[in-house]
Amino acid sequence: MTLIKSISGIRGTIGGGVGEGLNPLDIVKFTSAYATLIRRTCQSKSNKIVVGRDARISGEMVKNVVVGTLMGMGWDVVDIDLASTPTTELAVTMEGASGGIILTASHNPKQWNALKLLNEYGEFLNAKEGEEVLRIADAEDFDYADVDQLGSYRKDLSYNQKHIDAVLALNLVDVEAIKKANFRVALDCVNSVGGIILPQLLEQLGVKHIETLYCDPTGHFAHNPEPLEKNLGDIMGLMKGGKADIAFVVDPDVDRLAMICENGEMFGEEYTLVSVADYVLKHTPGNTVSNLSSTRALRDVTNKYGQHYFASAVGEVNVTTKMKEVGAVIGGEGNGGIIYPESHYGRDALVGIALFLSHLAHEGKTASELRASYPPYFIAKNKVDLTPGINVDAILDKVKEIYKNEEINDIDGVKIDFADQWVHLRKSNTEPIIRVYSEASTMQAAEAIGQKIMDVINELAK
Repeated sequence: MTLIKSISGIRGTIGGGVGEGLNPLDIVKFTSAYATLIRRTCQSKSNKIVVGRDARISGEMVKNVVVGTLMGMGWDVVDIDLASTPTTELAVTMEGASGGIILTASHNPKQWNALKLLNEYGEFLNAKEGEEVLRIADAEDFDYADVDQLGSYRKDLSYNQKHIDAVLALNLVDVEAIKKANFRVALDCVNSVGGIILPQLLEQLGVKHIETLYCDPTGHFAHNPEPLEKNLGDIMGLMKGGKADIAFVVDPDVDRLAMICENGEMFGEEYTLVSVADYVLKHTPGNTVSNLSSTRALRDVTNKYGQHYFASAVGEVNVTTKMKEVGAVIGGEGNGGIIYPESHYGRDALVGIALFLSHLAHEGKTASELRASYPPYFIAKNKVDLTPGINVDAILDKVKEIYKNEEINDIDGVKIDFADQWVHLRKSNTEPIIRVYSEASTMQAAEAIGQKIMDVINELAK
């Protein structure tokens, strides 16, 4: 059993004793702490908090505990029930609520669930706020409402359609072009909430031919729910049979988007953002942002339009903070996360699908031809295991010194930018390891430069 408390939320496995997993008493404590923080800090005069959940087996149980706790804290709950993470984020602002809680463990397997915590803008809490939630929970520094001050409950199932309406209203979403292209589209929604909202989105975008795979929101995930190539054999096989022009694959809470070309090959999760940014920049000049571990191809595409690319620390809240700072018109993460400020500051697969189909329709290319038009890069992901007690920060400082003649970024670990490749080193906060991400124009070259830096680290650790 596992319970992980972090500034980005509370996640854990279901079952076991108190403090061993995400169980009812733990859910009550962290929900109470969040409710207390929002009461103390939120500038909104609203007394509403939105609650949404993915289709996990534990979702109904967790939701009932969360809703009851919020009402016990005096909050009026708007329950949007089965809804994606971006739908819940939008519901917070559409309701004028003071906050929101999304019940999802994202790409983790079915035994996991989590509380993702939102502020009044429908955005994730920042690091300081997350730390305060943990402090309040640890101190049990909260009080419940008197009987006359208990919160109310309202279920509202209209937000899936409201989310779709918001996507269709975006200026760069070209419904007529998508209709005219007569795309055949396949979906793999891993038996979660994407199976509810994405077929509706595609139909309203004018897609008449939709092949669905694992779109029954039972929470019984048909494969590992992280949308990586190694987990997507079934949908890739369907595409190799010539059933569709493009396949979209999402994780259980629909904030990550992977795509598969008409020939059954992966478009590449890193290139979801690259392709959408290409379309946005073609129509909207401006800056772009991704995190330090994302592909250099976004920088290349941004430069093609004479615009400026910026890198942020890893983590969605860091990306959105940087986007606001530099006024980015598009940004996100290399895991298939599209953040389009014209819609909202959150990763949103619905926005990604609508913009990508508009792009594909305008280009008049197949998905594989579009993918081939972007600079080819490959990312290798490795780690260096260190003995406990090793000073990881000191090692990273020495690596910086060794490579001081290269372009160095140390806002999140150490990233070394060489002329035609890069290596990003990040220490784990939970174990004595250094994660080593490297990118080059071939996988062999990416592995080689990564191994070279790992050899340096091992030598320094002796």
